[in-house]
Amino acid sequence: MTYVISEPCIDVKDRACVEECPVDCIYEGGRALYIQPDECVDCGACEPVCPVEAIYYEDDLPDEYQPYLDDNARFFSDILAGRSEPLGAPGGAAKLGALDVDTELVGTHPPREN
Repeated sequence: MTYVISEPCIDVKDRACVEECPVDCIYEGGRALYIQPDECVDCGACEPVCPVEAIYYEDDLPDEYQPYLDDNARFFSDILAGRSEPLGAPGGAAKLGALDVDTELVGTHPPREN
């Protein structure tokens, strides 16, 4: 099981969750943050600090955000799989740094108005 970052994070990327994560498994894409499901230890530290309530335990993910469960994993299996830099579990997010890539679901989401 894992935690999932959903639609409210798109174009927000507050990063409070990144600072709270003890295993550095929250990666930064171009428009959203993504939790590496194999690195997540299910501690839940990220969920209460999210200011837009975008993080859910996968079993508690609301129906409207269900597509983000597979999409979150797809960021790592499809988007980052071909990169020359290893992900490095755990602790890979800080080593990899911010990336200018997103999944199709996030990338095609209409931009959030400020």
